[in-house]
Amino acid sequence: MENEKVSALYESVCAQHKIKPNPRISEVLTESTETQNFTIKLPGNNRLRQVQRLNDEDVLVLSKCLQNNKCVTGLHLQYNDMTDAAAAHLAELLQGENSALCSLDLMFNNIQADGAEVLAKSLQGNRSLVSLSLSGNKIGNRGAMHLASMLQVNKTLLELELADCDLDTQSVIAFAIMLKSNTSLRSLDISRPLLFSQQDECAVHFSEMLKANSSLVELHLGKMGLTDTGLERLAEGLKLNRSLRYLDLRCNQVTRDGGRHLSEVLKQNRTLKVVDLSYNRIEDEGAVYLSEAITSPGCVLTELSVKSNNIGTEGLLSLAQARKAKTSLSHIYIWGNQLEEPVCQAFIELMSSGCLLPEQTDVSSYEVDGRVFLSEVFHSVRRHHYSSTDPTNQQPSKT
Repeated sequence: MENEKVSALYESVCAQHKIKPNPRISEVLTESTETQNFTIKLPGNNRLRQVQRLNDEDVLVLSKCLQNNKCVTGLHLQYNDMTDAAAAHLAELLQGENSALCSLDLMFNNIQADGAEVLAKSLQGNRSLVSLSLSGNKIGNRGAMHLASMLQVNKTLLELELADCDLDTQSVIAFAIMLKSNTSLRSLDISRPLLFSQQDECAVHFSEMLKANSSLVELHLGKMGLTDTGLERLAEGLKLNRSLRYLDLRCNQVTRDGGRHLSEVLKQNRTLKVVDLSYNRIEDEGAVYLSEAITSPGCVLTELSVKSNNIGTEGLLSLAQARKAKTSLSHIYIWGNQLEEPVCQAFIELMSSGCLLPEQTDVSSYEVDGRVFLSEVFHSVRRHHYSSTDPTNQQPSKT
């Protein structure tokens, strides 16, 4: 169905259901010029102008318009006022035999457990959707359990984002268990669950999962309260894993001992290329451990973030030396640490010599009264580095 027909159909469906057309939806459908494989983008957080956020009735009409549509492959509805009723309308769309949706972004709406349940049931038989984001919706433990169970059946979904969804220990462990046998999911984000135990049970289960799983490429475990002991358990699985390329450990409780455990992983693992350790506390000793690993013959790490880790001159200079040693490391992010003058000099030398390009770090240099300093630039590790919706992203080798 051509795009201009979708626009006309929208007005017709609104009239049929006696719903006032949303001018914003009409505008987006009319302005879109693509006739196939395009994404409808209706975020509710436009920074340039005030927009009317979508509600459940708007989603009802949209889902009716797209039931037999083969042109629209993406629907991005983040930061709106959608509830479980909207989730039910979208679930009905996904259950249709002619569903062409590949990407569905529902971040930061008001979907809860019931909405997650109906979406999970619709995905048991769906064969088109490869990317689903529910981050920021308070689906809780019950909603997450339904999505974890869905992974037993669904073999199409490649990317699942459930950050800030109020998951608890039971549902986090359920995802780890399901991924032992699931061979299709490539990216999982379960950052900031609500865990009230200090026993690192989740780390143990994810370690066992990593030993068995051969398809997961990207794993986000930020804000989980992960300690050095938990990272030690996780490292056991990482040493045996042969698929993971991106590991996100932001905002945890990792210290110098955790840096040592991770360094041992980097010396042995031949696939892990991106590690985000931002907002931990590895300090100088942890940075030195990582530097030694980076310069070891087997390390393939290309991007490392140690932002805000209380690292001083010794640790930062060791990282600078590791980059200077012509290793695989190309991107390094250091802002928020103790950037004394020797560190500033070392990183300025890296940048001026071409060893570290401006877009590959989060600092730039300036001079005042003959002294050099570093200032922050807003570069960081790219989230969802190996997104399933990126056409250039190829399936990792299983060898």
